[in-house]
Amino acid sequence: MDLPVISNTAPASGGGCSSSGCGTAPDALSHLPDHIRAKVQDHPCYSEEAHHYFARMHVAVAPACNIQCNYCNRKYDCANESRPGVVSELLNPDQAIKKVLAVAATIPQMTVLGIAGPGDPLANPERTFETFRQLSEKAPDIKLCVSTNGLNLPKYVDEIAKHNIDHVTITINCLDPEVGAKIYPWIYWENKRIRGVEAARILIEQQQKGLEMLTARGILVKVNSVMIPGVNDEHLKEVSKVVKAKGAFLHNVMPLIAEAEHGTYYGIMEQRSPTAEELQAIQDECAGDMAMMRHCRQCRADAVGLLGEDRGAEFALDKLDAMEIDYDSAMARRKEVHDAIIDQLEAKRAGQGAPLAAEPAAPLPADSRPVLMAVATAGQGLINQHFGHAKEFLVYEASPEGVRFVSHRKTELYCVGGDTCGDEGQDGVSADSILDRTIAALAGCEVVLCSKIGYEPWGLLETAGIQPNGEHAMEPIEEAVMAVYREMAEAGKLATPAPDQKRA
Repeated sequence: MDLPVISNTAPASGGGCSSSGCGTAPDALSHLPDHIRAKVQDHPCYSEEAHHYFARMHVAVAPACNIQCNYCNRKYDCANESRPGVVSELLNPDQAIKKVLAVAATIPQMTVLGIAGPGDPLANPERTFETFRQLSEKAPDIKLCVSTNGLNLPKYVDEIAKHNIDHVTITINCLDPEVGAKIYPWIYWENKRIRGVEAARILIEQQQKGLEMLTARGILVKVNSVMIPGVNDEHLKEVSKVVKAKGAFLHNVMPLIAEAEHGTYYGIMEQRSPTAEELQAIQDECAGDMAMMRHCRQCRADAVGLLGEDRGAEFALDKLDAMEIDYDSAMARRKEVHDAIIDQLEAKRAGQGAPLAAEPAAPLPADSRPVLMAVATAGQGLINQHFGHAKEFLVYEASPEGVRFVSHRKTELYCVGGDTCGDEGQDGVSADSILDRTIAALAGCEVVLCSKIGYEPWGLLETAGIQPNGEHAMEPIEEAVMAVYREMAEAGKLATPAPDQKRA
């Protein structure tokens, strides 16, 4: 297997994240103590840089849940949705171990195993901790993580520490029980179903207590929050302040997923999701208090592979039986792969081997306006994907301070085969309809960078006020974004307001 190539070219002057921080790039982690930064800078779920190179997987061993969220509808035996709470197969601990070993042998970049559902791992403690116990013995090179709603967290902090789980995610959507009552219809607590404000109060107390206990033990805590317009959106900045004060090192504000077809209460009641602009605004406000995670994909509870991809179908139970796994040999290969990636990442971070520029780049005018650019990428931090093959676009902001990652935007495949672009999309949906939705998803972006793009989407993007650019194929993303930004500055396009987007 070929290793990813990581450019060692140093960024232009002013490159990297702006002072507001992109949340997970190296300089946004610089405020962390060395021992914490060392744990998270190569973790794909925490580091925006590392997620281009390292993979993760979740095992679905925890079916039961002890709370009900208005944004959640757990689905089993489902391969058609990509969101938390959804799985194709429920596993027992022995099946989970077999799957992990198979994935780790097949995808040597896989470094992290998480248990995140489809219910709550700590509402299924026997299944959860038996899985972690076996993994610690059989695959000690894999980092272990758990995600929880926090209701049972204080009860199991000792058990988490015992199993060497040093990364925990808690979903904390509010601090005010009145707000919480609009999000959580009920909790199951001390053998009773409790509803309303009292249920939210108990949940919030347990979450905060668990957070304090974990950080006192030196266990790293990331906080997830679901942004729900009109419910908790204005409240999330206070959440960010409080969880930072109590020791959480990263905050992940995620958009509500509320399409009616998912069958959630919010979906049925037509509670809207936030727009990309609203989500970015809240993330930017919260970023003043702590590092923000912006590359979350709201993964399924059985996700496998790099963030943004799902290879779970390759490792279904009926396929595992046919696999012969020599994990001792696989561990040796995994170490080679990991060491090579880390060496390249460290060289990149240190700027080693950067070619000398013929002359330093001229400084950009300080009053140049920021520009959002969408990027089609298949990974490795490169512009290496055809526009029509993208199922998501990464969005970067370029400004005189540098380049920062701000979000990802999901789309549908415009091209489903080599000769089908512009004809029919997926499931009988016309490619024109998909293209319209893709252009709408890119609202606010002024440039799209990709490896190739067809004639029709090129013209429609231009009509919508979005400039396609295929001139930087296979180049590192941040360098290409800054290069295009400089071209816009030289053309005098940064001193004027952003152009209107006619179809966005």
